[in-house]
Amino acid sequence: MSITMSRGQAYIHRLNDGRSVWLDGDRIHVTNHSAFQGTLQTIEGLFNLVDEPESRDTVAYWDENIGGYVHRAFQVPRCGEDLRQRAGAFRLWSERTYGVMSRLSDYARSRLTGWYATRDAMAIHDTYYADKISKYYEEAKRHDLFLTIVQRDPQMNRSLPIGEDEDAMLRIVRKNEEGVVIRGAKMIATAAPYADDILIYPVQRIPGDKPELAHMMIVPLNSPGLHVLCRESFAATDKQSSHPLSHQYDEMDAVLFFEDVLVPWERVLLHQNPEAVWQIRCNEASSSLAYHQSVIRLYSKLEFVTAITSSIAQEIGVDSFLNVQEQLGEMISQMQTIEGLIIAAEAKAKPDEYGNWLPEFKYIETARNLGNRYYPRSIEILKTIAAGGLIQIPSGMPGTNKPLEHMIHQYLGGVTISAQEKTRLFQLAWELTGSPLGARHDLYERFYAGDPLRNRANQYIQYDKQHLVDRVKPWLKA
Repeated sequence: MSITMSRGQAYIHRLNDGRSVWLDGDRIHVTNHSAFQGTLQTIEGLFNLVDEPESRDTVAYWDENIGGYVHRAFQVPRCGEDLRQRAGAFRLWSERTYGVMSRLSDYARSRLTGWYATRDAMAIHDTYYADKISKYYEEAKRHDLFLTIVQRDPQMNRSLPIGEDEDAMLRIVRKNEEGVVIRGAKMIATAAPYADDILIYPVQRIPGDKPELAHMMIVPLNSPGLHVLCRESFAATDKQSSHPLSHQYDEMDAVLFFEDVLVPWERVLLHQNPEAVWQIRCNEASSSLAYHQSVIRLYSKLEFVTAITSSIAQEIGVDSFLNVQEQLGEMISQMQTIEGLIIAAEAKAKPDEYGNWLPEFKYIETARNLGNRYYPRSIEILKTIAAGGLIQIPSGMPGTNKPLEHMIHQYLGGVTISAQEKTRLFQLAWELTGSPLGARHDLYERFYAGDPLRNRANQYIQYDKQHLVDRVKPWLKA
């Protein structure tokens, strides 16, 4: 008798595909290694939401081509309601993970959907692109693939011009009838150890005289010659109760080594075409749909940090202090600013030339550029208000230290909660402020979108400034 697996179980089963994943100097099996168990359980639960009646219509839509329900990240928005439905799916996943998992598959799936929705725009660059990406888009939907993206090159010698550091950049070394062979490395491949496929393209503009560096391809994680070198795991495996975030939401980052990896032609979307690859990098539909997901996740994360900070302020009795109220007010202002920008992006959405309904990019971009300041600031406020309480969190929950139990309950409780609940509250705060996971998230939110200085400068450069000049001109006349 055959046993039908859930979506989540089918996903985890696919990871037993012989992929080369390395952690702590050893090649490991992702599905049975303790460092990945909590994260995989989280993803399994998210995947299963598609088939649960109470969440299915929020997170999925019926696809006639597939003949089944598909996650809304694959939904091409053709009206404002489609866009709002996509947002609802993003919000549900973000709320279930408290915004702490930044590279769930809905981001990369949204990028793929944007590229698919504007595939005809690339005909002037590559006549095969539209057919290839259409076939892969249908494959990814049909098999509910977990996708992630990697763009950046290893930090070897950043003083060199792009393309001059040949030992670092991923490049095509030869071609044959089967496909292209690539060699080199990429970082930071967040979620790579547990992805089905990885979408690869350069984040920077490739010079015209370096066509071997200009490619866009989709590489299965079990490709021969592809090695995934993980950073140190932050997942708590021995103290899950005191490190709940680290146990469930360590999404893992990795460096990818490509040791003459063959990529079949059907997975080579573009190659040796710097201008075409740059157009993909700048594709508005792909960026708008993916960044829409990322700022919804940002809102959930800021809300979570604010909730923890407010609870701590209440339980140590400082929420009536004016300076604390001002800081908490600042955190609420951050939340509401991001929420307002999301609402504006959706309200100002309009169709592109292909009929795709896209959120207004300028509001999405503004939210991302604020996020790399807002998140570190929210963590700073949390540290300021929690202060010394973050240093003196008991090792072991109250009740496990029997001779001290009565004193623990007498001296470590909060204004309205028990010592046990207060300890759990501060453990959550420590996870975000002082743990390896928390330090990683601080760095991630600062830099995941690229150089913050350059991004804000680009927002100014690309802004239509003529109407600002026109506002001043009347005052310059005598």
